[in-house]
Amino acid sequence: MPVNVQKEERRLKGMTVPELRVEYAELYGETTQSTSKPFLIKRILWRMQCNEYGDISERARKRALEIANDADLRLRAPARMPGEVKEKAPPAPKRQHDPRLPSVGTIIARKYKGALVEVSIEMDGFRYKDKLFPSLSAIAKEVTGSHWNGFRFFGLTEGGDAA
Repeated sequence: MPVNVQKEERRLKGMTVPELRVEYAELYGETTQSTSKPFLIKRILWRMQCNEYGDISERARKRALEIANDADLRLRAPARMPGEVKEKAPPAPKRQHDPRLPSVGTIIARKYKGALVEVSIEMDGFRYKDKLFPSLSAIAKEVTGSHWNGFRFFGLTEGGDAA
């Protein structure tokens, strides 16, 4: 009697994953590590059909292996397809002003191990020793050698005043 795929699919969908794994082991003669219910159902149905109607021919199997071996496999999809016109990226969103920071042009200072650390607040970052940093935390790390919260290091409170 031919396999009724719809009937078998309904029966398999009513089973739990451990039950499907047992069914898989019976059909394939080996266990599986898969815990994916849709995967197990597809594989079981495929094997049932192969048992009923026969597997693919040896010639087709060899050709599939040849194609797979010749394939240029990618680990990542290309950034864009060949011939596709790259769209211009939207402009980066403007940095929102953090209320803990004083206004642009302000210099904040702190003494650390006897040395004065002065930082100028600019539109595109923070300047320390003529080098632009993206954050106060990056400057604190540069000064101390370990990670610090930049606001805490410079004593900035919620109002934006230096302590």
